[in-house]
Amino acid sequence: MKHPRRTFLQLAAGAAALPVVSRVAWAQTFPTRPVHLIVGYAPGGPTDISARLIGQWLSERLAQSFIIENRPGAGSNLATEMVVRGRPDGYTLLEATASNAWNATLYDNLSFNFIRDIAPVAGVTRQGGVMVVNPSVPAKTVQEFIAFAKANPGKINMGSGGAGTPAHLYGELFKKMTGVDLVHVPYRGGGPTVIALLGGQVQVFFGPVSVSIEYIRSGKLRPLGVTTATRMGVLPDVPPVGDFVPDYEASGWEGVAAPKNTPDEIMNKLNVAINAALADPTFKARLADLGVEPFPGSSDDFGKFIVDYTEKWGKVIREAGIKAE
Repeated sequence: MKHPRRTFLQLAAGAAALPVVSRVAWAQTFPTRPVHLIVGYAPGGPTDISARLIGQWLSERLAQSFIIENRPGAGSNLATEMVVRGRPDGYTLLEATASNAWNATLYDNLSFNFIRDIAPVAGVTRQGGVMVVNPSVPAKTVQEFIAFAKANPGKINMGSGGAGTPAHLYGELFKKMTGVDLVHVPYRGGGPTVIALLGGQVQVFFGPVSVSIEYIRSGKLRPLGVTTATRMGVLPDVPPVGDFVPDYEASGWEGVAAPKNTPDEIMNKLNVAINAALADPTFKARLADLGVEPFPGSSDDFGKFIVDYTEKWGKVIREAGIKAE
């Protein structure tokens, strides 16, 4: 027996709607099992700590375990590739960082395109740096340092934790915008760089605040400016470098990302939960203790930010000829 045309169309429309209805229902119950948040760095570092903070919040907020899984290697590219290849169901997420944007230019043969293959869920933190000098440097301000550097081209060493690290890139942006000639001296991490700065082997460091804050407080290092666009709460008396070098701004970030094609309903649910954390006074205080600030916004806002950020730093990296070590 053949169905009349009207009945057939009604059945066809109903069948087409089933996947949408089931997907919405599936997203509404998300998560029904543990979620894995992949971190591209070893346990105990700042990225790992931030991931564990937001993971704990999401576990409590969404009543399901968020398991932090550390997959260090290749500047976080191993972890990123794992998530890119994961199922787009919300159960495998990435603790994305500024390194992901930098790596797009630092590495020539990545098997993925971060912007194309990852769905930005939400920003979590922004982290600034501080320009510090050894007290033997006569400059007391950024402006004085620029004059001192121009009077001594190629004689001032700029330390960093390695090629392509935040301190290196922030310093290269400073060189590009001021025209000073600083000699880059890479070390294996921020800690050894600070030791070299204290010992006078290098004279300036554009490093994370957390690495140098205690030496600043004790007077062993002199801060000239913070790399953020505005003053930082942890160093309220230190002006932004941008007050002396117009439009200079350099800061890192962390956020949560998912494989592309993850359903919008799941993305929105995670975004709302993360933004609730960033508005919570207790959670914000914990971020402040780490020397970072909340980075709220929609998934679209986060995605646009990543595109702009990748373009900005890609130019700096290419012009400086930096490649991953």
